[in-house]
Amino acid sequence: MFKFILRRLFYSIFILLGVMLVTFLLFDVASGDPAAAALGEKATPREIESYRRATGGDLPLFWGHWRRAECFSADGKRNFAVPGEKVVAVAETSDGGEKRLEITPEMEVLPEDFTAGVKGEIRYFYWQDNAFNSRFFRALGELVSFKKSFPYVEFLNFGQSLTTREDIGEILKRGVWPSVMLMIPAFSGELVLSVLLSLLAAACRDRLTDRMLVALSVLGMSVSFLVVIIFGQYFFGYYLNLFPVWGWGDARYIALPAVLSILCGVGPNVRFYRAVFVGELGSNYLRTAAAKGCSGERIFSVHLLRNAAIPIITRSTAVLPFLFTGSLLLESFFGIPGLGYAGIEALNNSDLQLLKALVIVSALLFVFFNLLADLLYAWADPRVRLN
Repeated sequence: MFKFILRRLFYSIFILLGVMLVTFLLFDVASGDPAAAALGEKATPREIESYRRATGGDLPLFWGHWRRAECFSADGKRNFAVPGEKVVAVAETSDGGEKRLEITPEMEVLPEDFTAGVKGEIRYFYWQDNAFNSRFFRALGELVSFKKSFPYVEFLNFGQSLTTREDIGEILKRGVWPSVMLMIPAFSGELVLSVLLSLLAAACRDRLTDRMLVALSVLGMSVSFLVVIIFGQYFFGYYLNLFPVWGWGDARYIALPAVLSILCGVGPNVRFYRAVFVGELGSNYLRTAAAKGCSGERIFSVHLLRNAAIPIITRSTAVLPFLFTGSLLLESFFGIPGLGYAGIEALNNSDLQLLKALVIVSALLFVFFNLLADLLYAWADPRVRLN
């Protein structure tokens, strides 16, 4: 088993690298200039350049010696100068060629012989000696980076939020606890209730109880989660005044969103687990247990449940990463300051750095819970070998 775990951890490195590459392409390549999205149209060139400097938005994508600059305005007049740095203006000519001009510190206006015949926008770049100082290698350094002092290696250093300038690691630590406190009752209650109702439906197969449970499950699957949240807040919060509907504090703030999460999750789970249990009812091991005189309760609670454990483990571990990172709807509607709420705030504020960190954390959770599922398979079924 130890070799299996080591091998899976080794494979996980390539999975994380793949996730990092995809997030890099989405957030750094396809998303465009983050400075324009974060600062708006009225931002000055100095503000844009300062923002790009702080976030690495002026760096080349993969490799290169030139960093983007904003030292001249559209009319060719100097906005500001950064002393000690080499600046080059690049322009496309009307005949499809390209010409360059090295900007000197004394140059306040671009010369007319350079601006003549220019087609499109003139771009400005700073020279940098280290060609590997790029956005791609900076994103790679967020996963693992090396330092000169102990502990010499640092993992998952996502830097600062683009909007609040707060350390992202602190934001994640602060959001984990509310998400976990919401996850534990929601997940455990949903799992236990779904399994019990599914066993009841399987035991009463093709009878009135079974049909009613199936009908209620389909009804629960048909109602939108958003509708359930709004109705729960209005009826239990405003009308009956039983629970608070906003904020974070004691158990009363968790009770209502946890109950609503359970109600929405039980329907599809009962449909799935019932199908699994009904498929196992005709198995020989159940007939043998009944022939040996085992009671119906023992047959269903021990023999049937143990042999149907693998589909239950698979479905449960598949939803755990979503619960751990927080339900976006629940946390945003109830004001719970968890990871889901942080994700909504980052999306509204165009905080791509925080969104990228949440994607990487979700990938890590998927890798961990998939490994946990494989280990639970071997525990639930002795026939499973971890090779």
